Amino acid sequence: MKVLLLHPNFPAQFRHVAAALGRDPAHRVVFATKNERPEWNIPGVKKALYRPEGETPQDAYRLAAPFETALREGEGVWRLCRELRDQGFVPDLVYLHAGWGTGMYVRDAFPEARLMGYFEWFYDPLGADANFDPPPPGQAPKPHWDKPPTVLRTRNMPIFNDLWVCGQGLSPTYWQRAQLPREFWPKIAVLHDGVDCAYFRPDPGAKLVLPDLDLSGVEELVTYATRGMEPYRGFPQFMEAAARVLRERPQAHVAVAGSERVCYGTPLPEGKTYKQIMLERLDLPPEQSARLHFVGSLPYGQYRQLLQASTVHVYLTRPFVLSWSAVEAMACGCCLVASDTPPVREAMVEGESALFCDFFDPADIARRIGEALDDREMARRCRAGARAVAQARYDLARLLPAHLGLMAHAATGKGPVRLAGDPTLPPGAAPVNTPRA
Repeated sequence: MKVLLLHPNFPAQFRHVAAALGRDPAHRVVFATKNERPEWNIPGVKKALYRPEGETPQDAYRLAAPFETALREGEGVWRLCRELRDQGFVPDLVYLHAGWGTGMYVRDAFPEARLMGYFEWFYDPLGADANFDPPPPGQAPKPHWDKPPTVLRTRNMPIFNDLWVCGQGLSPTYWQRAQLPREFWPKIAVLHDGVDCAYFRPDPGAKLVLPDLDLSGVEELVTYATRGMEPYRGFPQFMEAAARVLRERPQAHVAVAGSERVCYGTPLPEGKTYKQIMLERLDLPPEQSARLHFVGSLPYGQYRQLLQASTVHVYLTRPFVLSWSAVEAMACGCCLVASDTPPVREAMVEGESALFCDFFDPADIARRIGEALDDREMARRCRAGARAVAQARYDLARLLPAHLGLMAHAATGKGPVRLAGDPTLPPGAAPVNTPRA
């Protein structure tokens, strides 16, 4: 099978399927991307770079700017596709990550190919993350209110195109699929990317020892891991909760993994990071500050060590995309304190695989951390429950063959399929919100 993978980033959500296809000589695989880093390659997969057609002017009409950017992205991909055709590469299947604009003109470049789309998110200006915490009447919007509903609706335009042209779609969770317009659900299978549960596994004797930090003697280690320290993943609330834990439990240490950047939402206008803002606001005394450790973005081995050594791991998220880190923590058998929000409720069950907390209430977050630290038997049950769910529902060993099988079926053009259990929610999962028209 000849496959064109299409994602601005590399390898992103397509890492596992690209590697599996690249290992099989029966497949010819091209990965179209903007990521130029030469050290990032996958054996058996040809990386092909595209360039957007210029940049959207800064003075572009604000409602048209997101769509113009998508069109420029799409035209750059179209030109690359024409080059690939001229070189003799005509894919049986194009598998694209929806919403960037990359899929705008692929059908025109390869009319004979079948298209499959990875639908990660659809913007609902009236619900989900956009209206999670509206400001009280008379008060100014909060910092993350950076996109008015009109802009969010505009962002859906390239997603609608991809929903139209794709014969088969995929969303990683039921919550994420529920954000898409209901009339498109029949062509969207629910299938998570998968986590390598053989790699992310419990290690009861693990201790956190990094090149510049030795916490091997710590009895209470509270951990938090994120790509970016930002409000979407509850970083400000976590920091306030961590300050309470450090104040109330002199033996506790807190380790934070991640970068001082914003992956979702808009950076602070004054140029400061949320880490700087929170440290200034909390103004921790030296004794407590010495037990708060920012370890940066860790390589996989050290990141796994952090999860395995964790006494309590905190995962917070607005009603948005479920992080890979949440499932990786479950696979490592972490005792999770997690926000009581829809993506979490689908993956975890209160008291069985996690302890739920109020996303907005640092005192409640700290209280649940304290419960987990004090009740080790309850923590043990949650650890075992989290690991069991990860193995049953998110194990790469089971999901990767299903993912490859779905791609092979999509290439036949015989129509969309649903996977086992669809559309029924997983056992124990709470119902997700239904999307608005």
